[in-house]
Amino acid sequence: MELIDKLDARCRERWGQAPALVACAPGRVNLLGEHIDYNAGFVLPVAIDRATYVAVVPTDEPTLTLEALDLGEEAVLALNDLEHPPAQAWARYPGGVAWALRERGLEVRGLRAVYASTVPRAAGLSSSASVEMAFAMAFQQLGGWSLPPMELALLCQRAENKYVGVNCGIMDQFASACGQAGQALLLDCRALTWEKVSVPAGTAIVIANTCVRRELGSSAYNERRAQCEEAVRLLSTRLPGIRALRDVAVSDFERHLGLLPEKVAQRARHVVEECERTQVGEALLKQGDAAGFGVLMNECHASLRDLYEVSCPELDAMVAAAQQLPGCYGARLTGAGFGGCTVNLVEAGATGAFGEALAARYAKATGLQGEVYVCQASAGARIL
Repeated sequence: MELIDKLDARCRERWGQAPALVACAPGRVNLLGEHIDYNAGFVLPVAIDRATYVAVVPTDEPTLTLEALDLGEEAVLALNDLEHPPAQAWARYPGGVAWALRERGLEVRGLRAVYASTVPRAAGLSSSASVEMAFAMAFQQLGGWSLPPMELALLCQRAENKYVGVNCGIMDQFASACGQAGQALLLDCRALTWEKVSVPAGTAIVIANTCVRRELGSSAYNERRAQCEEAVRLLSTRLPGIRALRDVAVSDFERHLGLLPEKVAQRARHVVEECERTQVGEALLKQGDAAGFGVLMNECHASLRDLYEVSCPELDAMVAAAQQLPGCYGARLTGAGFGGCTVNLVEAGATGAFGEALAARYAKATGLQGEVYVCQASAGARIL
């Protein structure tokens, strides 16, 4: 692979030796269940064939020398001073993973690493989780210890929550750690159990990047999470058994709607209805009902746009264009929102014409050049 060759060459140029290992971790796209993982519900992600690659040269020095090839920047982190996050925002992701592992009592050896990614940054495809999981795999290999993929994912989530400062749920790290080639994964975000679910035969997952970038940490993501927690607090006065919005049935939500301020009610309605949509969606996937699942995707986008208010004009334009094209079963924004990508379920034989027409319509509507590519479900994080 050309990218791995570039990383190998950079290691040889900088440190005079080939990398001892190359770790890889995929990004992800979520088919249904958006903004549900931190509400303890069910989500349907797919690990994709775009990934972060980390080439590593071990060192006896107690430092992490990191070069982000895509950015043309580097950082040096002292292992005995990880309590103070580095100034460079990008370096906090690998630094946070090292911090979380050491906090757990696991050995983190010094290393020199060059990394690059084919996951678009700030596009809603979990580029940060793929960086975290790739470095977690490298630290594990060098440290001589082993954890199950879900445990590594939880440590990487902790790094992003407590070190980077983004209160993400577990879905992104889970999908990157536990991805299965050819399969979507239905994850119960409370029980942390999952099962493989096949994407309907004769369909393809197409990702469309608006090329409108967002910065997750500075977006309204954390605010939405706080609003969901407030809804649980207020609803629990009448529904004392609930611990998260996942526990609230649509009928109970309607009965106690008056307890909630307007904006909190909007956010909660999206979550409560999306939890139900995802469980219905699982059944439709198992039946091979692409058309029915596509309807749920369309409903999800409308809810994210109107109730959760995490869309933007460019995402809406991309989705509207896709929904009008032949061969498209359903389309919606994917990821946290505020820019980034849409996910589309499309007839497998229509992907070429669909991609060309979608790019043209998006450019006409917005004046921007988007990117469209067919996605394959991929295996999770691994050492190559």
